[in-house]
Amino acid sequence: MKRLAKLAPYLQSVLRIVTAYTFLSHGTQKLFALPAAGDAHAVQLASLMGAAGIIESLGGTLMLLGLFTRPVALILAGEMAYAFWTQHVPRGVWYFPILNGGELAVLYCFLWLYFCAAGPGPISVDRLRGQA
Repeated sequence: MKRLAKLAPYLQSVLRIVTAYTFLSHGTQKLFALPAAGDAHAVQLASLMGAAGIIESLGGTLMLLGLFTRPVALILAGEMAYAFWTQHVPRGVWYFPILNGGELAVLYCFLWLYFCAAGPGPISVDRLRGQA
């Protein structure tokens, strides 16, 4: 177990990178319909979904790099909390996110809060800048 404990900081970085990659794909799907899924189409930039796409693409890229991790993670957590309460809760009860399609918003929200508190881990541009 001590060996695994030594890997924890690196796994923190891996978790950040994988989370950012999947989050980034939500943004690029909104903005460019890429990756294409079903009848996916790009949204209007001057719309709530367009703003979400910009935040998710820019924030996902910064989180992937581990650049400005803590403030970006706080913004992304706020975006996901807003998405949950305004877009998902109206579809069903708030205490069962699976019923309103909001489970990813909840999960991303708390992952971003974690990175806001814990930082990016050792594999990051912030670490190279001495800001981790």
